[in-house]
Parts: sequence; C-alpha cells; structure tokens
Amino acid sequence: MSNFWSDTTYLLGVDFVQSSLLACALLGVLSGVMTSLIVLRQMSFSVHATSELALMGAAAALLFGANIGLGAVFGAIAAAVVLAVLGFRGQQDSAIGVVMSFGLGLSVLFLHLYPGNTTSAMTLLTGQIVGVSGASVWLLALTTAVVVIAVALWWRPMLFASADPVMAQAAGVNVRFISVLFAVLVGLAAAQSVQIVGSLLVMALLITPGAAAVQITSSPLRAVLWATFFAEVAAVGGLVLSLAPGLPVSVFVTTISFVIYLVCRAIGYRRGRRAVRDEAAARRPGSQFNADGVHHH
Repeated sequence: MSNFWSDTTYLLGVDFVQSSLLACALLGVLSGVMTSLIVLRQMSFSVHATSELALMGAAAALLFGANIGLGAVFGAIAAAVVLAVLGFRGQQDSAIGVVMSFGLGLSVLFLHLYPGNTTSAMTLLTGQIVGVSGASVWLLALTTAVVVIAVALWWRPMLFASADPVMAQAAGVNVRFISVLFAVLVGLAAAQSVQIVGSLLVMALLITPGAAAVQITSSPLRAVLWATFFAEVAAVGGLVLSLAPGLPVSVFVTTISFVIYLVCRAIGYRRGRRAVRDEAAARRPGSQFNADGVHHH
C-alpha cells in the first residue's frame, strides 16, 4: 500500500500526467453536462452508434496521417446529424443499426490498411489518456466550452423537447432544430470521449453518470450537477487509481461508474419503497393523516 501511494504521488508530479488529469477533468464536465439529457431523450443506443463513427473518423485520420482528434470530431458529427435526420419520424432504431454497421465496417477497413504500430490503432478502441498531447487537451477544452455554452443557451427548449416533444412542437419549439443541435453536441462529446476511454467504453461516461443521477433526483438541473460530479469522480479517480499499477485507465473508469450507478439504484429503490409505505399508511383506515396529508392530533 505504501508503494501505491508513493508511486501515485510521484507520478502526479510528472508533466504529462498533469496534462492527463486536466483532460480527465474537462471530460468529466463535458460528459456530465450531456449525459442526463441523453438519458432523458433515451439516446443511449444512439451514443454507441455515434462513437462508432467517431472511431471511423479517427481511424481514417490515423490512416491518412491527419489529426486523430479532428477526424473523430468530423466522424461523430456526421453520424449525429445523419441519425437526427434519418431517425426523426419514428425510425430511430433502424437508422442507428444501419449507420453503426456502416461505420464499423469502414473502421475495420481503415485499421486493417494502417501500416503503422498496431498499438496506436488499439488505443482508438480502448482509450489512452496517459500521454495525451497538448493539442488534444486544447481541442477538448474548446469542445467542452462550446457544449456547455450551447446547453446553457438552449437549456429550456432542449429540456422541453426532450421531456415532451409533441407538446414542445405544439408550443412552437423547433423540435427538428433542437434534435439536430443536440445530436451535434452528442457527436462532439462522443468524439472527445473516444480518444480517452475508447469507442468501446464511451457509454461509461456518456450514459452511466446520467443514469445514476436520475435515480436520486427528479430535478433536471440537479441531475446535471450530480452527473457532472459522478463523471468527474469516474474520470479523474480512474486515472489516479491506474497510475501506480500501470493498468488501463478505462478499467477503473468503467468500474467506478458502475459502482456509483449501483449505489444510486439502491438509494432510489429505498426512496421508492419509503414513498409507497407512506402513501399506503396515509390511506389506511384510522390513519393520523387525512386525504390532504394533514396531521390530526
């Protein structure tokens, strides 16, 4: 245990590890802002498809010698827009299946044709936060700022369209525009997540924190705050725990996210049972509460 703490403390003082910590902190904010809305809009499967096309873009960039981060961004945004357009009229599931299979096929082709080190290709699948370049950190910071500002500006119509798209459209909200805008934001978030946790594990940060947050609060704003906190704990905590043993960061990120989700499910289950018991007690003949919930002495 002493070696674990001493090794971790030493590595936290290294420059590239500090850059990785900053990247994890930014990714936590980026994921936390998006994940609750993703869960509310029931877009978990769509996020997986978007990450696959982010992988396609990154693999194409790797093959042709371009910037991998930009390649992932272009691939993810293209996927998000295509999914938003093709799946608008109740065909979301089939559109996701078609787009995801196409993206996976091209990813396999690009990775197969890549003549360089296979380790670089594998990091696109499993992630590689340690040693992230300065350019990638700046791109992640810019993406985080764009996503946070966009969500803040369109929070109310985005939340309305997510909770009840039919009523939102009847109230004059441009649901198609909101769908495309949100899809682009998901694409940006997925593209940055692919570089750090890999395309196979994107949902650990873009789905699990939001799914955990909605178990313990019904307030959309509080859900975003809780999800951001959970994503930060998973991303930063996963990196710190992985330093001494030298294991892949994604292993710890997914484990922490899963444990947080289980704890929140347990809290939500207990709250639900307590609410049911209170309601049953209020309806019981001879209860001290009347129909309005007012206590009688």
